[in-house]
Amino acid sequence: MEQQANNSHLVFIVDDDKSMRDSLAHLLEKAGWKVEVFTKGQDVISRLEQVCPDVILSDVRMPSMSGLELLQNLSGLNAPPFVLISAHGDIPIAVKAMQNGAYSFIEKPFDPHRLLTALRNGARQHRQSLETSRLRERLASLSGLDRVLLGQNNAIKTLREEIFDLSANDAPVMLLGETGTGKELVARALHDLGSRSGAPFIAVNCASITNDNFENFMFGVSGGISGTFAKADGGTLFLDEVGETSIKSQAKLLRVIETQEFFVQGQSEPVKVNVRIISASNESLENRVEAGEFRKDLLYRLNNVVLNMPALRDRKEDILLLYTHFLSEQAKLYEISPPNLSAEDVAALLSHEWGGNVRELRHVAERRILAARRGRGSVVEAIARNGEPDDVPETLRGAVAAFEKQLIAQAIKTHQGRMDAVAEALGIGRRTLNEKIVKLGLNKAELL
Repeated sequence: MEQQANNSHLVFIVDDDKSMRDSLAHLLEKAGWKVEVFTKGQDVISRLEQVCPDVILSDVRMPSMSGLELLQNLSGLNAPPFVLISAHGDIPIAVKAMQNGAYSFIEKPFDPHRLLTALRNGARQHRQSLETSRLRERLASLSGLDRVLLGQNNAIKTLREEIFDLSANDAPVMLLGETGTGKELVARALHDLGSRSGAPFIAVNCASITNDNFENFMFGVSGGISGTFAKADGGTLFLDEVGETSIKSQAKLLRVIETQEFFVQGQSEPVKVNVRIISASNESLENRVEAGEFRKDLLYRLNNVVLNMPALRDRKEDILLLYTHFLSEQAKLYEISPPNLSAEDVAALLSHEWGGNVRELRHVAERRILAARRGRGSVVEAIARNGEPDDVPETLRGAVAAFEKQLIAQAIKTHQGRMDAVAEALGIGRRTLNEKIVKLGLNKAELL
């Protein structure tokens, strides 16, 4: 069924009296409505298969099918608001009409202003209802929340509602939550469900940008590659791990957020942009403000609205549901039947602490499927193998590289991506750490 997509409202007029049909059509067309007229209710039902109006205006007493019978036939079909009009109106008919789902009931002779007001309000309500349904469908199909925010925990239900509400505006949003709780997917959902969905969504891990490279990376260089803000123009910029930005870089970030303009190195004129900012941190930044590590004015710009991502250990009632979901996904990907869940599997899932949250649970489900392809495995083994290499290297050089890779990966997880802290914990310089990350093929984003 095709819905009205333009700003002009469409009304179906149903009346067996030609003079009344013409009179109503003339009134509504002069008021800016699009009008389709019908003499029989059966024709309305057929027409609704092709197009859905914003409201239906029907006489009560008609041969073959009355207005009340037409209303009853449309119940349950997600029909538009139904306004009944009759010269024979009385209280019992009005009560019955409203009980059957009529939006309004107006007696003849009618007040044109009252009729137009009822139709206009009904049409507005219908369009809002359609928009709500459309956005909820996009919430499930576009945002990825069905993978990360699946569950019946109250905190998750509230979070889904907040995401839906906030997607309609451009207010800055800060996402707070542990590693692996799905902050980037929530940021994408806020973008996909909003008016900027057709524009770019750019995600930046602030911890991976050095202080020396910040300005070039964010704002670009004249004659070179465009900066991140220019790439995100008209869309959304997601600043992950924003707390890891240096004080010097924070000042530059604050200016562009406040003014929506920046200077490209080598150019004298500012570049204007229109960017929505969504930021994320795995800790509350108030402590960093008190320690002088984060600007208070920048925090106030970023945390206009704060969404808290619940840890998986705080929503244990969702663990089995999530695991089953991920297991089915991976089984389809690898074209095998998902293995049955044993009592031991359930016990292992519910007793584990899930420090890596939903991301860790998804990885466990994938390892379980990979083992099942070889005809073996269990949830206990999949959890125990978390972060362990699958194969033992055959050479000493390979073993050393594998050990280094595992050690660095664990340090990145432990220090939540703060690379200065990682380098200090490993007893090596930041440059050496960066070189090893590249050489060993480590992907920091996948570890966090």
